[in-house]
Amino acid sequence: MHLSENPYQNSGVLEPLQHLRNFLAVARSGSVARAAELVFKAASAVTRSVGELEEALGTPLFERRPRGMLLNAYGEAVQQRAERIESEVSQVLDELGCSRSQRNSLASLLFSGHKLQLLISMAEQRNVTAVAARLGISQAGASMALKRFETALGAPLFQRMQQGLLPTDAAARLLVHAKLIAAELRHMQSDLAAIAGSLAGHVTVGALPLGRTLIVPAGIAAAVGRHPRLRVSTVESPYEVLLAGLRSGDIDFIFGALRADRDTQGLLLEPLFEDRLGILARAGHPLAVRERIPLADLLNEQWVLPRPDAPGRRLVDASFSELGLAPPLASVETGDLAILRSLLFSSNMLTAISPHQLCFELEAGKLVELPVELGQTVRQIGITTRAHAQLSPAAEAVLAAIRHQAGLLPPRPAAAPRGAFEA
Repeated sequence: MHLSENPYQNSGVLEPLQHLRNFLAVARSGSVARAAELVFKAASAVTRSVGELEEALGTPLFERRPRGMLLNAYGEAVQQRAERIESEVSQVLDELGCSRSQRNSLASLLFSGHKLQLLISMAEQRNVTAVAARLGISQAGASMALKRFETALGAPLFQRMQQGLLPTDAAARLLVHAKLIAAELRHMQSDLAAIAGSLAGHVTVGALPLGRTLIVPAGIAAAVGRHPRLRVSTVESPYEVLLAGLRSGDIDFIFGALRADRDTQGLLLEPLFEDRLGILARAGHPLAVRERIPLADLLNEQWVLPRPDAPGRRLVDASFSELGLAPPLASVETGDLAILRSLLFSSNMLTAISPHQLCFELEAGKLVELPVELGQTVRQIGITTRAHAQLSPAAEAVLAAIRHQAGLLPPRPAAAPRGAFEA
């Protein structure tokens, strides 16, 4: 899945949003009459709103009693998500420095599923005509809704540029929280399904290169096999893109090399195992017959390596430098495994990569690991999540399956036999 694909488009997942403030007032007060006073609405309007919420979610949320309204298990789950949404709204209003009147107006817009959907789509499509067509509304209606956001905020959200609408800083802040609100609504559906005894929902996994060959696919297959109503999307992008998606709620978790050297504020890093790099070549490569290869002998070989900003490339360069050697020059730089495989199979190029990433080719004897002793190339592989995220039961199920698959691996891939390094 590409990050521009919005899982909330053309679906009813945002529909409950408009009813959540009325729901929270009833849940907290235990009475429709008292809730009506809190939200300054007629009791009949609050009753109707709660009923429409229950209809949208497909389940009663309260036990109706003569003395008031008591949350059932479904209602308690909805309340947890609703309070997290309320917190997101409050947080972005604080970040934007909104006045009291601005807070009321902007909060009303953020608690509207249609308006929230339009804001997210506008930031992604950057074209009013395209957004209107995608949402099935008129261009004038889309422009008017956008204007309501800008009027409530007292500042423009987009700059009109030749290439389309460019989000302002205020829009960027608003969008992060808008997506987190949408993610909470998506998780709400999974929460309710789990209470009913069925794991269901949409899970988005950010997959860094190391997990794409074996661990992530095996984990997803196991989870979907046990829970057929799960829907899983994977996003294969550079780490920075995946991290932005994680922080905004578009991605539930990231699997791959942990980046403890980057900004980890607001993140949880869960190490699962250690990995290392090896020097790989095609079967039948002239160097494959040697019992021991000093690293210096490889400097004049042709290399296909990750891009310079990739962690694997930095490990390669550091391992050469550790042994007093200049890092190898790459004839080809790529992060695409399909291209890498084809280059290795059809040439005498070498690569430095985790054996996990090409485990099937190694097992089939199409590739071999050369008996080369590298410097330090060990790195931690694991899960990255948002620190305060409350993952859905669906996401937890997929995450548990991936953890299990990671646990089936040896603590660290074995290097070529140690005897190959001996003189």
